[in-house]
Amino acid sequence: MAAPARARLLACCLSALTTMAAVSWAVAAGGGVRMTDEVDILWGPTQLINGSDGDQTVGLSLDRVMGSGFRAKKSYLFARIDIDIKLVAGNSAGTVTTVYLISEGQWKIHDEIDLEFLGNVTGEPYTLHTNIFANGSGGREVQYRLWFDPTQDFHTYSILWNSDQILILVDDIAIRRFKNHWDAGVPFPVYQPMRLNGVLWDAEDWATQGGRVKTDWSQAPFTAYFRNYRATGCEPSGVAWACGQDPSGGDWADGGAAGLDDVRQQQQLREAQERYTIYDYCTDSVRFPDGGFPKECGLP
Repeated sequence: MAAPARARLLACCLSALTTMAAVSWAVAAGGGVRMTDEVDILWGPTQLINGSDGDQTVGLSLDRVMGSGFRAKKSYLFARIDIDIKLVAGNSAGTVTTVYLISEGQWKIHDEIDLEFLGNVTGEPYTLHTNIFANGSGGREVQYRLWFDPTQDFHTYSILWNSDQILILVDDIAIRRFKNHWDAGVPFPVYQPMRLNGVLWDAEDWATQGGRVKTDWSQAPFTAYFRNYRATGCEPSGVAWACGQDPSGGDWADGGAAGLDDVRQQQQLREAQERYTIYDYCTDSVRFPDGGFPKECGLP
């Protein structure tokens, strides 16, 4: 069976399959989080800062030679992921600080949920670039201007991913929702576990003003800080697509995981669209001429 058809079938049958295979539900530690208990440092120049209350901060650095990155120890199929980040201060043009979920499924089809923070020249606001890949297809970019200075303090960035939707939040404010419309032929990540990665890297060819502003290496090393990684979700055992609802009662499986009722969520999403969105692929008539927008753009 082709992958898209298989995924449609699995999406339709999640609740039934949940009863047919063993799954475990895991929660990464909350307060006093030691990041190295939850993530593995993969490469590059890093710092580990131990707090007096038992928590730990990871600093990822970028210099002219290389960037750096970490990866969560556990992968999930549907989860609520939260992490606190303090972005590169000063002239960060050309740099990109990224946290993303990426698939590790047995079918090797690419699913991914991206949060990329595009650096800037000193005094300009950061751009949060979001994208979603499903069934190997991406191109679903939406960009936002952050309404605060993310270099002065830590802020919480969250991904809520369940069988109904992907919700992206900043400090518990919903800014983007991507609904599951498999029944209408729109790909959605439903059958592959994904794992969180964090990376600081150089993308001066496109990151700042479309690549017009290059990285000023005299400012290196650049450093972004990460702490308080929290994850609540399903760790599939055996049959990956067996995760549907959380039998332990965890609230991430619906909108309640964001602490929002539907009315409040709609208000926040509308405000983010009106006040903070600077690019939305669903309104890009140059990229999609003659009304040829992707199918999801016309769905509720």
